[in-house]
Amino acid sequence: MFHLSGSDQCQPLARQKGRVPRPPAATLQVTEAGPGQAYLVATGEYGQDAARAAAVAYSQIAQVLKEGNLEIVQERVFGSRRLWPTIWAARGRMFQSMGLNPEGPLSYIQGQPPWGEGLVGVIIRAVKSCDPGDAIWTIRDRGRPVGRGWRRQGQTFLTLQNLQGLAPGANGLNKPSSQARRLFEKTDRLLKEQGATYRDVARTWFYLSDILSWYPEFNQTRNAAYREFGLLPGTDGGPSRLPASTGIRGEVPSGAAVALDILAVVGSQDSRPEVVQLSNPGQPDAFTYGSAFSRGALIRQPDVSLIQVSGTAAIDENGASLCPGDVRAQIDCTFDKIAALIGQEGASLNDIAAASVFVKRPEDALVYHERAAARGLQNLPAVIMMADVCREELLFEMDAEVAFEPSRTAF
Repeated sequence: MFHLSGSDQCQPLARQKGRVPRPPAATLQVTEAGPGQAYLVATGEYGQDAARAAAVAYSQIAQVLKEGNLEIVQERVFGSRRLWPTIWAARGRMFQSMGLNPEGPLSYIQGQPPWGEGLVGVIIRAVKSCDPGDAIWTIRDRGRPVGRGWRRQGQTFLTLQNLQGLAPGANGLNKPSSQARRLFEKTDRLLKEQGATYRDVARTWFYLSDILSWYPEFNQTRNAAYREFGLLPGTDGGPSRLPASTGIRGEVPSGAAVALDILAVVGSQDSRPEVVQLSNPGQPDAFTYGSAFSRGALIRQPDVSLIQVSGTAAIDENGASLCPGDVRAQIDCTFDKIAALIGQEGASLNDIAAASVFVKRPEDALVYHERAAARGLQNLPAVIMMADVCREELLFEMDAEVAFEPSRTAF
């Protein structure tokens, strides 16, 4: 079993992926991502009862957190929308049984299982305090937990989760574009309350209800907000500051048209971590066709390099969709595009610590497993679910978080 020391001293980076002993209902993979940091990816097994799968997954998660003295700083749960109360209750029982606080925050997104209904999986980023100056805290909005902050080696990291722009009881104000505008305003306010701005955001995850019906409208709203925040190329005479991003169909229990998670990286002038927006040699910058995000974001820390890989699909160097109707070719192309992106920085597909995989049709999950195995990636820590991608003809999309030794970072 993968083990993080519970002592006050954090251990060196070890590029291993470990499997907690596997019960039939769920599997947990743990990947260390630098001293005192780890990704936990739990996946529900095919056709398993959601309550059983959640109990098994969270019992393993709680054990790793307890033994490693780790705290969750981001948690995304994917499963059938109507099963959220069942999964939440199982999570709470398992955490309380290990003496852990079940409060959250977290994001619950309908990622429909390829087998029909149940728990698809959980993606967690967890950290521990390694030095006396480190700290981990909960971010609240009107008393409700909405994120986590932590300091590491003089640098500050923030996550905000499950942010939404619903206006209670105001139907006319709850059009999708209106919700998106309020969402950006709320995010900006919460960041400023933490001493940050949207210019510090390295990564976003947007989950859009019925994405195919309003994705162009969402892009227009995002572009307008990012122009106001000074993020668009040329806005302030400097380079693009667009965050890496995933934009995918995802229903949330509240029924909101859009929900958002973010990762921000801030610091003082003398300790600011290096965040570099990445372009892909085989794809155009998404802003050239109206989508305001970068292909990836490299976060360099003294003891680990992290790459946030945006949602990636089979799109060519001109921005056109490739291989329509051929999911096998789209999957292979997507792997190639991600490999090219992270290969620029000295990383490989084997360095992926956590991934979200989106297929449009249930049978395509099996094709994904086949193509991953063909590359030796059968143990890739990924949660696989059904969801519409932003273009009707795209059958597959994947995002990822990559961790590797800084000595391998290309300069």
